Amino acid sequence: MSRIGKLPIPVPDGVEVTIDGVGVHVKGPRGELERSFSSEMEITLSDGAVRVARGSDEARQRALHGLTRSLIANMVTGVSRGYEKQLEIHGVGYRAEQKGRDLVFSVGYSHTVTVEPPAGVVFGLESPTRVKVMGIDKEKVGQMAAEIRAIRPPEPYKGKGIRYVGEYVRRKAGKATG
Repeated sequence: MSRIGKLPIPVPDGVEVTIDGVGVHVKGPRGELERSFSSEMEITLSDGAVRVARGSDEARQRALHGLTRSLIANMVTGVSRGYEKQLEIHGVGYRAEQKGRDLVFSVGYSHTVTVEPPAGVVFGLESPTRVKVMGIDKEKVGQMAAEIRAIRPPEPYKGKGIRYVGEYVRRKAGKATG
């Protein structure tokens, strides 16, 4: 049995979970999320916890078991606490500025790069070199942070670029003179 799939998902106070067949609707203080899952998974709500069960031991159902449980747990965490990814910008003259909801990056190109947040995602700017991506949907927050990082990924020689806070960039030696 899936070690992750068999764990119950505790529903905190202030969070409301509604299950209708294959659809799960989660509503909390930060917002609401809805998602439909495979009909092969049996999702139940009892004793203040959501449980996911599978019908058989087929490989497909074993794979879906832990995935379904993780996705529902992420939804519950998102509407109760939310998610946040932090990025930092390294490089002389590299910076970001906020214009309304959008972020404008100056990262060594001949032009600035403007990034619009999708619905449900908010940008925060702690300083010109620190960006926060916040929201209730873990998938959207992670995808938006990855798209921002892809504007100018960190390069291995000087370490310039956009990286996640705490990300280790493996450095290479430069050209040997001789």
